[in-house]
Amino acid sequence: MKKNSLDSLFNTFFKAFLHGLAIIGPIGLTVFVIWSIISSIDNMIPSVAKEIPGLVFVSAILITAFLGFLANKFVFGKFIFEQLDLLLENTPGVKHIYTPTKDVMSSFVGDKKKFNHPVWVKTNENPEIWRIGFLTQPEMSAVEKENFVAVYLPHSYAISGWVIVTDAKNTKPVVGMTAASAMKFAVSGGVAGFHAAEKEHHESSETTN
Repeated sequence: MKKNSLDSLFNTFFKAFLHGLAIIGPIGLTVFVIWSIISSIDNMIPSVAKEIPGLVFVSAILITAFLGFLANKFVFGKFIFEQLDLLLENTPGVKHIYTPTKDVMSSFVGDKKKFNHPVWVKTNENPEIWRIGFLTQPEMSAVEKENFVAVYLPHSYAISGWVIVTDAKNTKPVVGMTAASAMKFAVSGGVAGFHAAEKEHHESSETTN
């Protein structure tokens, strides 16, 4: 009887511990990542970071926002950055670093985001298997692939992925999910994001009513 009570107490404690871990784990990891980013940027100028912690990070954020505003709102600023972009894209050696980095960044942020067309992709005929991905090239005729498209397939629980070129008939648009929800669905292994669009619509309807 006493052993059963101890086992029950241990099981209750263990379950509570796992629930607590599920709560504090994501919070702790988020805080750690944010702190690591702030610290790494701060340490770019150690002397300033030592005197006023966080100043370099805040300054970097403000300068980045200012440059973005300058490039978007002023013709002269846009001209300067376009010329700088042209110079870097045509500088031997440098262009091999700058161009891919710019393409990757513009795929996720800015006005030219590429991962905003989620699609279902048939990757196997029998048995029929579909994967979720993002249409990145709607046509591939330039490389003699008529009626073919390029699709990016993100890996679950990772920031990596791979690209496939498949016949356009093997893809169809994702219905019922936004691009952000589709990415969350893919990266989370299918456990998140599936009902996000439905939830947003429900909340919008409640607000309207």
